[in-house]
Amino acid sequence: MLQFYLYPVSYAFATFPIAAAAFTLPFLVVQYHRHGYIHKYRALLLYLFLLYLMNAVYLILLPMPSSVHNAPPAVESYAQWIPFQFLSDIARETRVVPDEPSTYLRLFEERAFLQAVFNVLLTVPFGIFLRYYFRASWRACLIASFGLTLFFEITQVTGIYGIFDYPYRLFDVDDLMLNTAGGMLGYVLSAWLSQRLPRIDRLDEKVDLSRKRVTYTRRALAFLFDWMLLLPFAAIFAVLRVPLSYVWLIAVYFIAIPYWTNGWTFGKWLLRIRLRGEADRLTLRSLAVRYGLLYLVLGGMHVLFVSAARHMSSPAVGLLLAMIVFLADAAFALHLLRCLFNRERKLFYEARSQTAHVIHMGSRRNERAAP
Repeated sequence: MLQFYLYPVSYAFATFPIAAAAFTLPFLVVQYHRHGYIHKYRALLLYLFLLYLMNAVYLILLPMPSSVHNAPPAVESYAQWIPFQFLSDIARETRVVPDEPSTYLRLFEERAFLQAVFNVLLTVPFGIFLRYYFRASWRACLIASFGLTLFFEITQVTGIYGIFDYPYRLFDVDDLMLNTAGGMLGYVLSAWLSQRLPRIDRLDEKVDLSRKRVTYTRRALAFLFDWMLLLPFAAIFAVLRVPLSYVWLIAVYFIAIPYWTNGWTFGKWLLRIRLRGEADRLTLRSLAVRYGLLYLVLGGMHVLFVSAARHMSSPAVGLLLAMIVFLADAAFALHLLRCLFNRERKLFYEARSQTAHVIHMGSRRNERAAP
C-alpha cells in the first residue's frame, strides 16, 4: 500500500526542478512588483507550496494506464455516490476485534483504513498554506478545499479530460468529503503552527527598501519585458520597410517615454524600478547618452551588421565586420562581469549619463540608486 503512494511522490521530487524553473519567472515578477524585493522565507514557502501541489496532483494521477486506449473499468458505474461508504469498507475488511485493544494496530496495515487516512492527509498542507501564508478565512478554506478536491475527482472520472478512453479511477463522494475535511484540519492546525513561525504579514515591517540594491537579475527581467513588448513593433516596421525603424523605436520607447514618465518603461514598472538622474527630473540629454551608448552604439552595431550582411558581396569584409562585432560583445561581456563582481563599479553607459536604477516606493526619499 505504501509503495503505491511512494511512486508518485518520488516522481514529483524528480520533476520539481523543471517546474521550479518555469515558476521562477512569474514568481520574481510578482514578488518584485508587489513587495519590492525577494524575501527568502517567503520564497521558501512558495516553492514548498509548489512542491506540495505537484505531489498532490501526481498522487491523484499516477500510475497511469500504459496506453490512452485503456480498457473500461470493471464496474457498472463510474462513480460511488454513497456517503461514508469508506466506513463500511473498513468494517468489512478489518481484522480488528473491538474487545481486544491489542488488535487495533492492525488498522494501520489495512487498505480501506489507510486509503481514508491518506485522503485526509492529502489536503492537510493545503489548508495550512491557505491560512498561514494566504491568510484565508475558514469559509474561503472550505470552498477552496472542496474546489480542489472536486477538480481532482473530475480529472479522474473524465480520464484526464478525455486523454484516456475510459476513466482509470472512479469518482468517489467519500474522497470528496475526506479531502475537504483534510483541508479544514490543516486550517485548524495552522493556528497552532502560526504561533511558532514568523508572521507572514510582518515579514516586511523591518525592511528598508531604500537600502536594498537593484540587482542585475531585476534589471535583466525589466530588459526582457521591455523587448518582449518592442519586438512585435520592430517586426511590423521591418515588414513595412520603415526607414530607420530601429532608431525610431529606441528614441520613442527608451528616451521619449522615460522622459515623459520620469524614468519608467513597461518593464521597469512591472519590476518596480525606475531610472533616476542627478536631479529630481531626468533630462533628455542623460537619457540620450545612456540609451544612445547602449542601444544606438552597442546595439546598433548588430543591426548594421545584419543589414549589411544582406548586401555584402565580399566574404572578407563580412568576416572583418563579424570580428569587430564579436570583439565589441566580448569587451562588453567582460565589462559586465567586472561590474557584477564589484558593486562600486558602474556600467559605462550609466557612468557617462549619470543615471541609475532605483527601487520605486512612491516618494523620492525612499528610493536608493543601484551601485
